[in-house]
Amino acid sequence: MDFGIKGKTALVCGASKGLGRGCAEALAAEGVQVTLVARTADVLENTAEEIRRATGAIVQAVACDITKPEGRAKALAACPQPDILVNNAGGPPPGDFRDWTRDDWIAALDANMLTPIELIKATVDGMIDRRFGRIVNITSGAVKAPIDILGLSNGARSGLTGFVAGLARKTVAHNVTINNLLPGQFDTDRLKKTLGASASASGKTIEQVFEARRQQIPAQRFGNPAEFGAACAFLCSVHAGYMTGQNILLDGGNYPGTF
Repeated sequence: MDFGIKGKTALVCGASKGLGRGCAEALAAEGVQVTLVARTADVLENTAEEIRRATGAIVQAVACDITKPEGRAKALAACPQPDILVNNAGGPPPGDFRDWTRDDWIAALDANMLTPIELIKATVDGMIDRRFGRIVNITSGAVKAPIDILGLSNGARSGLTGFVAGLARKTVAHNVTINNLLPGQFDTDRLKKTLGASASASGKTIEQVFEARRQQIPAQRFGNPAEFGAACAFLCSVHAGYMTGQNILLDGGNYPGTF
């Protein structure tokens, strides 16, 4: 299937590895000119070069902290009028809400709610003027089924979800869609870090924790970033113009509900 986005431009955040990289790779494979954003310059440039070699696409790398105003300014200077925006930032640390300060909450909101909103604000009107735009926010399966130790993430990402629900119904008339991708447990550094912490707390080995968690997933495996990226690329395609304001869960069947 031709996704119809060859020659479009994309700004992909948190793109040096994991799910953000999976999205960038899938878009580049469709002929999209991709600007990758992440904080670690050497890792980011290595990723950019690997994607260039694999796809032949035009790929530029911008090392910055997208959660800071100066970082967003740098990213938007490099890619001021993207046709596609993929919002992605690492989640805040787990813990007990009794230990979190106001600063902890503000940091979570800045990274996982306010930064995506600022990037949407900076780019959506250009998309409307050109009558094409695709915005995908990488949130979390915890938006659908909250995880108690991830309260900072639950709160911030749910706030973004509520905001998007309203805006997406206004922009779709201009062929600008906004959707959220909700990952479950994917084989990423983030998962390894989280399960590693669980192993340390429980006294079990990392291998034991990984195996127990894997067996809980109906698919009997963790997701891989490439299949997540493929879902993102479809949402960004010309074929997805009638889909907006949706929360699309990719979790191997782990969420037990009907709705």
